[in-house]
Amino acid sequence: MTAPVAAAFDVAVVGAGPSGLAAALLMAQSGFRTVSIAPQALPADHRTTALLGGSTALLERMGVLEALTARGAELRTMRLVDVTGRLIRAPEVDFHAREIGRGSFGINVTNGDILDVLGAAADATPNLTRIDGLVETVELGERLARLTTASGAVIEAKLVAAADGRRSRLREAAGIGVKTWTYPQSALILNLKCEVPHDEVSTEFHGRHGPFVLVPLPGNRVSVVLVEQPAEAERLAALDDAALARELERRAHSLLGRFTVDSPRQVYPLSGLTAQRFADRRVMLIGEAAHVFPPVGAQGLNLGLRDVGFLAEVAVRARRAGRDIGGPETCADFDRARRGDVTLRTAMVDMADRALLSDHLPAQLLRGLGLALADRIPPLRRLIIREGLTPTFGTPRVMREVS
Repeated sequence: MTAPVAAAFDVAVVGAGPSGLAAALLMAQSGFRTVSIAPQALPADHRTTALLGGSTALLERMGVLEALTARGAELRTMRLVDVTGRLIRAPEVDFHAREIGRGSFGINVTNGDILDVLGAAADATPNLTRIDGLVETVELGERLARLTTASGAVIEAKLVAAADGRRSRLREAAGIGVKTWTYPQSALILNLKCEVPHDEVSTEFHGRHGPFVLVPLPGNRVSVVLVEQPAEAERLAALDDAALARELERRAHSLLGRFTVDSPRQVYPLSGLTAQRFADRRVMLIGEAAHVFPPVGAQGLNLGLRDVGFLAEVAVRARRAGRDIGGPETCADFDRARRGDVTLRTAMVDMADRALLSDHLPAQLLRGLGLALADRIPPLRRLIIREGLTPTFGTPRVMREVS
């Protein structure tokens, strides 16, 4: 549905990236009159996301997992390979989904396909209205939030989900500050065709300047994230397709045979961001409005989908108790629900990235020892796998998988 005129809603979701569309869809499915406000003509996004564990459980409950699975590739094995060349190196470790009784860890799918599938589901949801445009002004009152778009439409809502990215206008309007930091790295991102089948194995080479990850896509294709020093990432991005394919094949030790570049390449400087609070003044932060960190361990969108799950959970709980779904108590509930998970995941990703960059022998020893223990102690392996997919703490009920 579309609504070019002003209207009143229970929930307004600002931003139509994957986290924003998922939030709008889940809130509407939870019985809230919901509006999604964002430009709908988004540029093509060839980047991919590995949707793992609890994320696939949530997407199945939302009725979109089958369509996403048809467009993605399953991930049955996660392989870690140390190619740092340092004195102390970690052993090669393979984690298999079958070790915890699963057919796969999840699926890898392009962000463009995620947007297509979620967008189609949103368009077919009766109590979800989509408004094409940008929010220009924000008024956050005691009883309602009032949003005015660039076209002049005025939308009132009891609760606003801010999924408008790392430079969130809604976060700023709510008076929520952020902590930011940078890394001496950039990520080169693209997709490749391979000569050798990937057999649904995701391989992560750990180099001196960051990881080089090959994640399965349908057919003999993989998505690539190569984290390097900024100048080197830019140099690689400037190569012609043939030269870039040869260089990536060399770095992959010809594991998948010859490569052919199969998408535009993009370079992103790596940085981090964490909001000081995750909700205030009728605004709850979702996705990169709440947290940003390097593409290590496939945490980004999976963490954002846990934001989405808790958004619905705290709002439903408030409704059942007869409380204001955007009031101070509900905002405090959301903030508490997200603080521990976001803080822990951010710290873990930061530590893993910095440990890889460190030339200090104690850091190398600890990293190598940790992976050696994970490789040789089955109960520890299974614990690491389960916590990586669906954390014991920080996962909403709607994302809990039925064993």
